[in-house]
Formats: sequence, structure tokens, C-alpha cells
Amino acid sequence: MPSSSRYPLRQWIWRAFVQSALIPLILVESVLIAVYLLSNQAIRDAQIEHLQETAVKDLASAALREGQIIDGRLRSIESLVRVYRDATHEALLDTRFQADELEHQRHAVTDSGVFYTRSDDGRAASFYANSTPLEQQDHAKVMRLSQIDPLMRSIKHANPLVAALYFNTWDSYNRIYPWFDTPAQYPHDMVIPDYNFYYLADAQHNPQRKVIWTEVYLDPAGLGWMLSAIAPVYRDDFLEGVVGLDVTVGQVLGEIAELNVPWQGYAMLVSHDHNIMALPKAGELDFGLRELTQYSYDEAVRREVLKPEDFNLAKREGMAPLLQAMNEGNGSVQEVELGGRKQLVAWSEIPQTGWRLLLVVDEEQIFHDTNQLAERYMQIGYLLIAGLAAFYLLFFALMWLRSRNLSNQLAEPIDGIVDMAASLGQGRYSPTVPDSHIAEVSRLAEAVQQAGRQLKASEHERQEAQNILQLVLESTTESLWQIDTRELTIDLSERFVRRFGLGASHLTLSEFNQRVHPDDLERLRHLRKLFADSGEDYFDAEYRYLDSRGEYLWLLSRGKVLARDDSGWPLRIAGTHVDITRLKQVQEELRHASLEALAASQAKSRFLSSMSHELRTPLNAIHGFAQLIEMEAQDKPDARLETDYSREIVNASRHLTSLVDDILDLSSIESRRQQLQLQPIEIGALLSGCAELVQPEVQHKQLQLQVMEAADPPLFVQGDPRRVRQILLNLLSNAIKYNSPRGMIRLGYEVRADCVRLWVDDTGPGLSSEQLAQLFQPFQRLGRESSNIPGTGIGLVLCRELATLMDGEIGVRSEPGVGSRFWLDLPSAASPEGTGDASADVPMQEVRSLVQVLCVEDHPACMKILQASLREFAEVRGVSSCQRALAELHGSEPALVLLDIDLPDGSGLEVLDAMRAEPRLRDVPVVVISAVADERLFEDAKARGASACLSKPVDLQEVRQVALSLLYSGF
Repeated sequence: MPSSSRYPLRQWIWRAFVQSALIPLILVESVLIAVYLLSNQAIRDAQIEHLQETAVKDLASAALREGQIIDGRLRSIESLVRVYRDATHEALLDTRFQADELEHQRHAVTDSGVFYTRSDDGRAASFYANSTPLEQQDHAKVMRLSQIDPLMRSIKHANPLVAALYFNTWDSYNRIYPWFDTPAQYPHDMVIPDYNFYYLADAQHNPQRKVIWTEVYLDPAGLGWMLSAIAPVYRDDFLEGVVGLDVTVGQVLGEIAELNVPWQGYAMLVSHDHNIMALPKAGELDFGLRELTQYSYDEAVRREVLKPEDFNLAKREGMAPLLQAMNEGNGSVQEVELGGRKQLVAWSEIPQTGWRLLLVVDEEQIFHDTNQLAERYMQIGYLLIAGLAAFYLLFFALMWLRSRNLSNQLAEPIDGIVDMAASLGQGRYSPTVPDSHIAEVSRLAEAVQQAGRQLKASEHERQEAQNILQLVLESTTESLWQIDTRELTIDLSERFVRRFGLGASHLTLSEFNQRVHPDDLERLRHLRKLFADSGEDYFDAEYRYLDSRGEYLWLLSRGKVLARDDSGWPLRIAGTHVDITRLKQVQEELRHASLEALAASQAKSRFLSSMSHELRTPLNAIHGFAQLIEMEAQDKPDARLETDYSREIVNASRHLTSLVDDILDLSSIESRRQQLQLQPIEIGALLSGCAELVQPEVQHKQLQLQVMEAADPPLFVQGDPRRVRQILLNLLSNAIKYNSPRGMIRLGYEVRADCVRLWVDDTGPGLSSEQLAQLFQPFQRLGRESSNIPGTGIGLVLCRELATLMDGEIGVRSEPGVGSRFWLDLPSAASPEGTGDASADVPMQEVRSLVQVLCVEDHPACMKILQASLREFAEVRGVSSCQRALAELHGSEPALVLLDIDLPDGSGLEVLDAMRAEPRLRDVPVVVISAVADERLFEDAKARGASACLSKPVDLQEVRQVALSLLYSGF
């Protein structure tokens, strides 16, 4: 279209609406109608306000007037109660009165022991409950009370409000008028003092002994709901009983119905604690209650039955303002919502009882005439509005015909632009441009078309980038994941779900953890907890995960925090899973290759093992005799030099023995003869146990030792408990020996992504880079060979080999002048089902006589050492072969056998087997002593029945302790 026929949208709308005067017309007419309605409402409000003030005054006056009437009638009843009480008191004291023969004939006794009146005869009914045994009943008192029957009859006939008169005594006797069949109505074991019409008159509730009124209750005598005016009857300070006049609720309702309540209202009676005492029919509709509800006399004669909670105004909705005004004395009229209508309630208090008389009037009755007049004015207003509405309907019809043509010219191109936008949203980026006379609409359509071209180009670029990203993710990761810490759920990619055979991509963390390897689960949980508590943004963990084929694959899980709450706690974490199984396999292959590279040193190790084994026997003699010399020299006051020399020999032999043990241990590891017992080890117990072992040496060196607190829940690593403890004790020993004076030693652990690290820190001089390079070489002491610090130079080599056998790694980080940290990395482990440790120290027992001990040993020096170590409490006989040992055991039964394994004619274990096969010798303790410190050999000996195992050279104190514990454990 030519550009000259187009014009702006603002001009188009302006020309369309200038042609009408709709707004001014509507505004003027609306103001006129509003003024009329407001003036009508103001007049009506003024009339209602005046009527309300008049009604309030009239209601308040009526409530006060009628309340005074009710109060006067209640006072008359109270006067009758006092007369009745005085007459009853005199009758009780009149012991000279004799009842006539008719009174005696009227009374009888039931089979259950109830003394009662069986006929009317115009007199009162009598009932003596068997809760007072028949032999304890005061029948004379019953006969004396018959003289008040005429007075009871006169009071009943004089006041129509009185339904019944009664006298109840402390011993459950009841005299009531008019007469009725009391055994048929009352329970035979009734306890009268339990009822409110009795205990309300006692000294606790009525210390002034005046006339009081009860709450509304269900009469046990069968007269229905009633209230009573009661007064106590005392003999001196003893409460003989209670007299009362019953007024039924029906009678009260009759009195209230005769009250003059204006505007067709009604009156109701409420107690001081807001219970409705009397409610007429009109009130029953408003409150949704029935005054004479169904009740059970069987229940009433056994316990008190008071008005239900529904009759309490405090329990009813909307009554709070009324009750507050009544309690605070704010006026005497209140507006309330009753029966779905607004009503005015006026009240006055009856001074004699504290009750309140309420007058209830419907507001609609008060404002009926005013509302009718206002309704007429309102109808006139509605007619005016209807006329104006008809006029504007015609006006709007003309305007609609005029504006339809204009709106079509706007709606059609706008709909076309909407369709263009919908096409872009559906992926069609070249929509058709609608034609329009409005310049702005045309430019808008062209802009939408240009946006479609840009979206098409952007979508093409996005698709290419997504394909590249998908290729990268599939090539480098196993899955994308996202964790919601509030819901404790994890979302996984479909590729991971298919690969590992999971049921869904949205899982709880508990469901996801079920596939984690048990040995890695606790470590993974600790890593998650440490990550959440640390406030770091990046997460890193390695663990094994079960795939759909039942095989465990190694996963590297890395993630980043996406959102945190105000306290810094991570809310959402996202990351990737990478399959590193092949990398782990390569690492294992490298570790095996490294072990095979060490096979070249096995010849050297075998040589050292052979030489070390041959050195143990002479070392045992040197070590033993040196200890004997030291022990004998200690008892001589002039043998100080002998003591010093022997102690030097003992220390030298111990050092040489330690060197031999390390060489044997190292050679055993290198030749793969070492058998490890891999099992879960609790870190807290491990660290505390090692700390206790080195604590004496730490204190001797005047150092400080700090141990990290155990994890909660407990954390476990996989390893041989004895070897792990050996490594940690070696590291602690080095930290003690090479620390600075008064230095610090720290022992702790660290949960890492793929393992658990145990570490030992010291504040020693530290190590240089050259020293670190030589640290794990055999017999390398880094220049301290000539120092006075003892050491063999192969402890760390042994630790590294042990760590390697347990799939672990040992390392060091040191800084000269600051200190060093030695660490041991071990695989994590699952918590065992149950662990136990039982150990007991056997105390030294007092030796009363020498016991017989057989020592089987082929080396004479060792024989002498063992005999000397036990000579204080045992007679040690020695043999040097298996045959001689069996012959000796054939004719005797020693208390203890010391058995060497390497004998000239066989193994000592054959002697052990023969002893355990003989019933006579089966329980004789056997201590195995061997020059070969082989754990498998010792375990085999214990399995065959050995009581203890010792390695040469033996410690004499240890031999003595073991022998005493086995010999005297039963003392």
C-alpha cells in the first residue's frame, strides 16, 4: 500500500473516540444517582439511630423491672426455706414426740435393707438408703421428722413455684413431699452427701449457713430439670442435713413467659457462671437448643447430671462480647448474632442469687417501619437506574455499530501479528506478514518477521553447539547428576540409568547409595558431610558402583554448588560421573610392575633372612645370660659395674634383635611369604591405642602428643590390624626420636576422595629435598648413623612394603625448620557386623611351693636361661629331643611345658599333638618358643593347642609373666 494512506495508531484511536460524548454523560448521570442514594441512606441511618437509642433505653428499663419481679419471687421462696429449716431443726431436737400408729404402719424394710414409706396417706415420702446399714439407721429420727409433714404440705400448696420439699441427712436419709414410690426411683445404695444439693450447703461451701440456690440439675426424684433453694440444718457445729425447695425449669419458664418483654421479645434466665437456666421456646430456636431434652433418670440417681455444655454461653460462638460486657458492667444492652439475625440483648442482675435475667429482641422488629420506608425510597432509586440503563442500552447500540468498523480494522492485523508470534513459538521462522493501514502495526509486523530470521539463525547455531556439547559429554563423562539437599534426592541422566540398570532417573540418596560398594560407602558419606560443612564450592570423590551386570566400576564424581541458603548451606549441587575403572586398572598394573621390579633384591633378602635366623640362637644366649647377670648383680650392693656392663649387653642385644626382626620381616615381605589378615579397622580405636602405647616415651622425652577425635559415625579402613599398628608405631617412634626439644606430635586422619589418610605430624628439624629422595632406601639413616639415636635404617622401607601389600601408600611432606608429616593412605571399608576384644591382665600370684616344669630345648645355653628365669617358683627339668620329651611325659604330668619347635629329631609340634591326644595331658599348658618369628607358625601352634608363643631371643620378664599367668590363673 502507498505510505500516504497510512497514519499513526494514536491518531486512529483519537478520531474514533472524539466523535462520542459517552464519558461525560455517564459521569453526570452517575453523580445524580449517587447523590439520591446517599441522601436516602443518610435519612434512614438517622431514623435507625434514634430508634436504637429509644429501644436501648426501653430494653434496659424492662430488664431492670422484670428482674426485680423475679428477685421478689425468689425472696419469697427463700423465706419459706428458712421457715422449713427452723421447723426441721426443732423436730430433730424434740425427743419427746411420739409418732402415731399410722406413721409406723407406713414404713417397711426392703430385702436390700432400705427403710421406706410404702403408702401416701397425704404425708411425705421417706427413704433410708442401705449405704447406712440397717442396724445403724436412726428410725427414731425418721418418726420425729413426721411432725413437719403438715408444714411441707402447706408450703407446697401456698407457692405454686415449689415443686417439692425435701430434707436430706448426713447418713443418706431422705424425706420428700409430695410422696412417691421411693424404692422404685432411688437406688438402694444412694449416698446423699455426694449430690450438689447437699455438699453446696456444708461449711466449706456455705460457711454463713444461709439459703443458697443450686445450679440446674436433673432431679433424681423424676421431676425433670430443676433448681433448688437449700439451707443447712446444724446441731451445734455438726451438719445434720440439708432442707430444700425444688423449683422445676418448667415452672420458671411459666413465670418468665408472663414477663412483659417489648417488641415481641422473650426473657431467659442465666446463672452466674453463664449457664442457661431457663429458656423459652423462642430462645430454643435462636440458640438451637431444646430446654427439656431427653434425659436418663437411671443416670441421674447414680450421679449428678447438670445442664450440658451447649447451655453455657461461654461455649457458644459469638457470645464473648456479650459476656465481657456483662462481667465488666459496660452498659446493660448489647448487640449479638442469634439465629442468623442481629438481636439486642438487655440484662439485669438478680441480687439475691447473682443470676441474670436476659431480654432478647429482634432488631428487625424494632426497625421494621423505618426499613419499610427506606425500601420504598430504594425502589424509586432502582426505577431511575433502570430508566437510565435502558437509555444507555440504545446509546451503546449506536456506538457499537459505529465502532465495529473501526475495531475490525485494528483486530485483523493484530490477530495476524499474534499468529506470526505463535508461528515463531512453533519453530516456523518465516510467517506471513498481515496488511494494515496503521503504520505502527505494519512496522511491528516487519519487526516480528526480522526476529524470526534472527531466531532461525540462532537456533541453527544452538543446535550445532548442543551437538558438540553432547559429543563432549558422552566422550568424557558417564552421567550428569544433580542433588537436592532439602529433598535428599539425586537426578541422573538417562544414559547412566540404562548403563547401571537403575529403575528411574530420579532417586533418593538412600536408593542411590544401595549400589555403592560397602567398603566405600562410609567414606563417601563423610566426604559429603565434610563438603557441606566446609563451605567449599567443589566436590570430588572416587568410589565403586554396581552396574547392571553385577560388576563394580570405579566412578569419579565431581560437582559444584549451584545454590545456597542464607546460612551458606548448599541447596543444589550438580556435577558429572566419570568412569575411571580403566585408570584404576592401569594403576594396579603399575603397582604390580613396581613390585616385580623389586624381585631383583630377593636374593639379598633370602641371604639376610638366613643370616638373621642363624643369629637368633646365639643372641638368645647373650640376651638371656646378660639379663641373669643383671638380675643377680642388682642384689649385690658392691656390683654396680657388673650391673652397668650387663645392662649395656642387654641393650646391645635388644638393638641387634630389633635389627634381625626387621630384616626377617622385610625379607618375608619381599618373598611374598607374609600373609596378611585384611579386615575393617576402626580409626578412632586404632589411633587411641597407638597413642597409649607411646605415651610413656613421649612423657620421658618431655614432648606433647595430640590425637584427633574419632569420627561419628565410626570410620573404617581395610588392612591388617597388626601391620597398620606397626606402621603407625614406627612413624610415631621416628617422630619422638627426631623431634625438637619439648616439641609437638599430632596423630590424626583425613577423608580423601579415593581413600582415608592416617598421618603423623612432628615439629622436628624437617628434611631437605635431597634427604627426601633417600628416605625410603634400606639402611639409609640420612647422616644419623653415628648419632646416639638408635635405629636400623629399614623401618620406613618395611612400612612402605607393608602399605603396598595392603593396597595402600605411604608418603611424606616436610619443610626444613618447620617439621614433617608422614602419611599412610588405606582403602576405606564398611562397618563390620560386630567386633569384640577381650583381654585380661593376669596378676602375679603368690608362689607357695615349687612346681614341676618340663623344658624341651636342644641348645644348652637357652636351657640354662629358661631354668634360671623360673628358678624362684619352679623346678625346671630339661630334655633336648622329641623322643626324650615323650618318654618324660609318659611317666609324669608337669604343671607347664616350655617347647622349642626346631629339635634334632623332629618338630616340637609333634610333642604338642601327642599331649593334646592324651586325656591326662590335654589340659597341661604349653608355651611354644621358636627362633623363627613367623606368624603363620605361631597361629598353627595355637590352633593345635599351644597356650602362648614366644620368639627368640626371649625376654626373661616376659617368660616369667607368661609362666605365672598359666600356672596360677586358677588361684
